[in-house]
Amino acid sequence: MSARENGARKLHLNAFLMSTGHHEASWRLPESNSFAGTDVAHFQRLAQTAERGKLDSIFFADSPVLHGNVGQRPYTSLEPTVLLAAIAAVTERIGLIATASTTYNEPYNLARRFASLDHISGGRAGWNVVTTAGDAAARNFSLAGQPAHSKRYERAAEFLDVAKKLWDSWEDGAVLADKGAGVWAESSRVHPANHEGQHFRVEGALDVPRSAQGHPVIVQAGSSEDGKDFAARYAEAVFTAHQTLADAQDFYADLKGRTTAAGRDPQSIKILPGIVPVIASTEAEALRLERELDGLILPEHARKQLANVLRVDPESLKLDVQLPADLPSEDEIEGAKSRYTLIVNLARREHLTVRQLIGRLGGGRGHRTFAGTPEQVADAITHWFQSGAADGFNIMPPVLPSGLDIFVDQVVPILQDRGLFRREYTGRTLREHYGLARPANSFADAEDPAQIPDRVPQPA
Repeated sequence: MSARENGARKLHLNAFLMSTGHHEASWRLPESNSFAGTDVAHFQRLAQTAERGKLDSIFFADSPVLHGNVGQRPYTSLEPTVLLAAIAAVTERIGLIATASTTYNEPYNLARRFASLDHISGGRAGWNVVTTAGDAAARNFSLAGQPAHSKRYERAAEFLDVAKKLWDSWEDGAVLADKGAGVWAESSRVHPANHEGQHFRVEGALDVPRSAQGHPVIVQAGSSEDGKDFAARYAEAVFTAHQTLADAQDFYADLKGRTTAAGRDPQSIKILPGIVPVIASTEAEALRLERELDGLILPEHARKQLANVLRVDPESLKLDVQLPADLPSEDEIEGAKSRYTLIVNLARREHLTVRQLIGRLGGGRGHRTFAGTPEQVADAITHWFQSGAADGFNIMPPVLPSGLDIFVDQVVPILQDRGLFRREYTGRTLREHYGLARPANSFADAEDPAQIPDRVPQPA
């Protein structure tokens, strides 16, 4: 009942966690822990703060490549499912979402890993499915370059189909643990995947029984045409980036329509744009903090990052001049198409110089940044939520832990007082937080009441 408590539509709020925060220069602040990226206790405390605020989940991005220049800022990143297993041990309700690539993994390994996390956490796991852009990642996996954009999504679709077969390979109730009869499980209710397709051949059943959620919540973060089609078919939550209300409304209507066309209930997919809130007691103080952070960005480093996204020579980007007119077209971009389009459109629409664009991107890499008081941040969230632009938000604190602390302690209570966000958890699983149904097992007999979960945690 958490999604529509007392009949009213409720916000969904996730905390997107990233070492010292999402702002490019957050690590340079005196209070920041420069070693936060490998500090498990740091992330455990953040998760506990998010849980105190009754947020739906925490989320970690990931990529199998060392991005950027480590001489300029911290780029270390722990493997997120391992980190979330450690976080699961010190939390009770908060959802745990990890990113993993379908291009550089195999279905059996990832299906097992996420099923394990779902068991460890009592049904709180989610998988952010990505196809991973960039040649650098490909070269870490014996490839000369990244597969074509459409090919990556073809592989991802088959990958998800195989993963679901593996999660369903154990029927609910297959484990009997009957000591008297000496029967631990009914082998007739454990089924091999027997998958043979274009990209994968997977024969056996998973070695992990079906978990409390049936299978982890499927999250997706691509906003290209291929990405939206993939989301309409598979995703239960979508992380996206938009700079304007109109763009967010168009994306929301488009994806809900595609979901309906795919034969799914549009309410079964939650659309969650990112927002980077710079929060202070006054608007002037929030704007001062934003300027302080932007002033710590190293322009030459940021220019090289921008050039990499735009697929141009860094020397073609002059700091105090607008973007060149002869940028590659979107059709020429094989990786991160939607982010490329967002950045170029932002720069053209607001006539930004490269220096100004770097400042705008420094806070959230294309996600919307907003500086203001707790009330103003709550107003911005409320407006998009009530205007058909979002089902909730991916909260991306610019500085951690302070940015999450102030959001939980000062913004969440305003949203609760407006009746837009829960005051207490009403369920224990991530599916329950999102108001999503537990998926039926493909082998289950709909008429058989014995087809129930082996262990489904009950609300306290």
